[in-house]
Amino acid sequence: MRIGDAAAAAGTTPRALRFYEQRGLLAPQGRSPSGQREYGPGDVDRIRIIRDLLAHGFTVEDLCGVADRLHLLAADPPPSCGSGGGVVGHRLSVLDAEIERLTRLREALARRAGFDGSADAPEAEPDPATVPVPRPVAVQSPDPLPDPGGR
Repeated sequence: MRIGDAAAAAGTTPRALRFYEQRGLLAPQGRSPSGQREYGPGDVDRIRIIRDLLAHGFTVEDLCGVADRLHLLAADPPPSCGSGGGVVGHRLSVLDAEIERLTRLREALARRAGFDGSADAPEAEPDPATVPVPRPVAVQSPDPLPDPGGR
């Protein structure tokens, strides 16, 4: 299948496929006589795996480091990764550090705003009976501007 069909089947764009090819994550099966890239069902599976890993927080650089093993993720069930080291372990460490940073930021903001567990902290959700309901307001438009051409 051609690049547009493969991209549509995988839920992405031809531009993304060209980018994956440029980065070494994807190699089309070949070229048509007119020079167009040709992809097969295995390529579509690989594109889906790449997109799924990117959506789960991996970077393109992470995937480039394991590009020769991406096909293993298409196995059902995928083989065990052992100790979870390497790229996955690194990505988990990065995510843990970000969670820790965001937790500290949240705690500091809560302290600064006085929401550190004191009695006057706001409820998790406001009581719907006390929340004012916005009412539509009629706005009259101003007089139209005069035509600069005198018409």
